[in-house]
Amino acid sequence: MATFKAAVIGCGGRGRAHAAGYAASPDVELVACADPNEENAKAVAERFQIPRIYADAQEMLRKERPDIVSICVWTELHLPMVEAAVEAGVRAIHAEKPMEITWGRAKKIYELVTQNGVLTTFCHQRRFEARFVKARQLINEGAIGEVLRYEGRCPNLIDWGTHWFDMFFWYNNDEPAEAVLGQIHLEGEPRRVFGVPVESQGISYIWYKNGRRGLLMTGIRSGEAWDNRILGTEGVIEIVAHADPPIRVLRSDEKGWWQPDLSDIKPQGNSTTLSVLDLVDCLKTGREPRLDVKKALQATELIFATYESSRRRGRVDLPLETEDNAFISMWEKGQIGTIRA
Repeated sequence: MATFKAAVIGCGGRGRAHAAGYAASPDVELVACADPNEENAKAVAERFQIPRIYADAQEMLRKERPDIVSICVWTELHLPMVEAAVEAGVRAIHAEKPMEITWGRAKKIYELVTQNGVLTTFCHQRRFEARFVKARQLINEGAIGEVLRYEGRCPNLIDWGTHWFDMFFWYNNDEPAEAVLGQIHLEGEPRRVFGVPVESQGISYIWYKNGRRGLLMTGIRSGEAWDNRILGTEGVIEIVAHADPPIRVLRSDEKGWWQPDLSDIKPQGNSTTLSVLDLVDCLKTGREPRLDVKKALQATELIFATYESSRRRGRVDLPLETEDNAFISMWEKGQIGTIRA
């Protein structure tokens, strides 16, 4: 008999990925899923043999009382879904990133789950991918000397940026950040990701307390193939998220690039599935999850600190004191992008 009952809120692509993780665990029984789109809910239920579907997530939580719930809905719904899950007495939550649409709402999630003892993770699943695990291993082994800077490139801060900010912390063994200097640009009306308006271009420079630096560039692509790059005193590591070679290394005392062997990284498999299995194991053992909510919060703070730095036109020292999303506030006031009527 399974140890835990699990349910999924939101039956789109990410909901399916979370359900696959629970289905891979002998300790979990998937008892229900919820989505206002009945076709989506039925498809997930049929694929993973889930006995009950609901149109209303809060009704599902009240009736099913699951031990674990995955929250895979649009970003602005994360806080109310977390509130409902905590009220229903869940023991663990695995939610999709980004945390929330404003810094204040993200902090409320953190406060709510920590005060109520609910084990909570956000799916920055790249902490489980072999290429990123290997990069961290090489850094810690001194393969490129002393690390000077972590770099990343992606379309925007909210969607992809949350992953790369989290990866900077991952490479840096979760050493805290102390300040951010950023700028953003908007061309016309903003594109929306998960319902959230995002910048057209941006840049974020981060100071970490151990002396290392971070640099994230958004909305700008070049002919270079890397997604993450780590610069050290004796070499460079480059990582590509969805192509091969997944990782390569160039040292100052060698003639060319070489590709590390990833076969020693265990476990391997689908990163979202591994993130779910890690949460389940932590619920059993009491250890801290690799994707613990406080780690998601530190990456989220860099997003909103970058926006705030653009609004102030200056460096932002952490912790971030504002509550809003400075980008959205500037856009709504006509201070960036197309002037609104």
